[in-house]
Formats: sequence, C-alpha cells, structure tokens
Amino acid sequence: MDLQQMSDQMTGKPGFVAALDQSGGSTPEALRLYGIPDTAYHSDAEMFELIHQMRLRIITAPSFTGEKLFQPQQGQPYPTE
Repeated sequence: MDLQQMSDQMTGKPGFVAALDQSGGSTPEALRLYGIPDTAYHSDAEMFELIHQMRLRIITAPSFTGEKLFQPQQGQPYPTE
C-alpha cells in the first residue's frame, strides 16, 4: 500500500488506529490512557502482561479485520512521501 492509499484509508474510511508495537518506554502511559493505573502492576513482567491483554482485546474485536490493516514490511519504514 503506497502513502496515498494509506492516507485515503486513514482519512476516508471508518475504523480506529492501533499501534501495537512494544518498546517499553511508552507502555506505562498507554496503560494509564487505557484506564490502568501504575499501581495495578509491580514489575515489568506484570506491566507487559497487561499490555498483552489490552492488545488481545483490540485484535479480537469484531471491527478489527485485515481489510483495514496496514504495516510496513519487516525492517522497512513507513513511506514518508
């Protein structure tokens, strides 16, 4: 999918954006925005298990289908032009 197709998909069709990467640095904030306080976990392992559960709810939702999914190829950045 080229940049124009991605832009059309994002601006003209229903759906939502789900960034499901895991660097670890933004995970606590993502959990807080999802309504899970920092006190809900006591280790990185517990934190990553909560983020895994959140992702699982997203990707198993009926509205999350492959027809609205795009990602770069392994090791390739998203197009910028």
